[in-house]
Amino acid sequence: IIYYTLLIVVVIAAAGQLGINTTSFLTIVGAAGLAIGLALKDSLSNFASGVMLILFRPFRVGDVVNAAGVTGKVETISMFTTIMNTPDNQKIIVPNSAITSSTITNITANETRRVDLVIGIGYEDNIGKAKEILNRLIEEDDRILSDPAPTIAVSELADSSVNFVVRPWVKTEDYWIVYFDLTEKIKNTFDAEGINIPYPQTDVHLYPEKPMVT
Repeated sequence: IIYYTLLIVVVIAAAGQLGINTTSFLTIVGAAGLAIGLALKDSLSNFASGVMLILFRPFRVGDVVNAAGVTGKVETISMFTTIMNTPDNQKIIVPNSAITSSTITNITANETRRVDLVIGIGYEDNIGKAKEILNRLIEEDDRILSDPAPTIAVSELADSSVNFVVRPWVKTEDYWIVYFDLTEKIKNTFDAEGINIPYPQTDVHLYPEKPMVT
C-alpha cells in the first residue's frame, strides 16, 4: 500500500511539472483513497488487535476463555481472527477487534478453581445433620483440595428453604466432573438420610364469597 501510494504521488508531481492539470486527478485519487481507507478500517482494527493479543497474551492456544460473547477452547490466534472450539464442538471464528473491545475471562489460566453450589434443605430438617453429611461427602472425594479449605455454611433463610453454600476447591481440569458428581451425591445421600430438598411453593387461600346485602 505504501509503495503504490508513493508511486501515485510521484506520478502526480511529475505531471504537474509538465504543466498537466492534476486537480481532477487529485480529486479522483482522494475519493479512491477515502473509499479504500473505509474498506480497510475493520481489517486494520483486527490487525492492530491481533498484535495486542500476541504482545500482551491475555490467553494462549489451549486456554478456555470467554470473550466477545463466546466461550470455548482457543485453537488458533492469527493476526486478524481468533478461532475457538465451543464445548458442543462448534468452531467459532471471532474478529480480534471484538475480543479486545470486550471483557476477557480466562477460565483455565489458574491451576485451581472453586466449585460453587447452593443446596437447600427444608425448615423442618436438622441443620447440623445436613452440614455433617456435606462435610463427609467432601472429605471422601480425593479430587477436592484441602488447601484452600472448603467452605460449608448456612447462607440464607429463603422463602421455602434453608440454603447452604458448598464451596470446595479443585484442580481446574477437575471442575466440571466434581461439580456434577458432588451434586448427584448430595441429592442421593439426602434422600437416603431423609433430608428434604424443597422446591418453591405457593399457598393459595380461598375465602367464601360473602352474600351481598340489599
